[in-house]
Amino acid sequence: QVQLVESGGGSVQAGGSLRLSCVASGYTYSTYCMGWFRQAPGKEREGVAAIDSDGTINYADSVKGRFTISRDNERNNEITVSLQMNILKPDDTAAYYCATGANWLGSPPKSADFRYWGQGTQVTVSS
Repeated sequence: QVQLVESGGGSVQAGGSLRLSCVASGYTYSTYCMGWFRQAPGKEREGVAAIDSDGTINYADSVKGRFTISRDNERNNEITVSLQMNILKPDDTAAYYCATGANWLGSPPKSADFRYWGQGTQVTVSS
C-alpha cells in the first residue's frame, strides 16, 4: 500500500517562504512522476509542479520563478519530493497535496494522471 505523508505547511505573510516535503513509501516505483497540487476553498484542484524520475519538471504558470520542486529517488524504499515556495502571495493559500503514480508529466500537471495522494497540508498566506 502506497503512503504519502506531507509536512511543512503553515502560515506566512506575503513575500515569505515555506518548504513542503513529502515522503512516499510502500509499493512505489522510482520511475513514477511525483507532483504537488493545491486546492483552495470553492476551487478545483490544480497542478502546481511535477517532476519525473529523470528530473524533467513542469510548473503551473502561476508559480514559475517562485516555486521549485525537487526529488530524491528511491532510498530505503522511500521517495522524497519537496516544494520550495518563495515570494508567496495570498492567492497561494490552499491545501497542498503530494501525489505519485503518474507515468508522464502533464503541462500543467493533471490530477487525473496521479493515482496516489497524501492527506494534504494547509498553506495560508496573509497580506
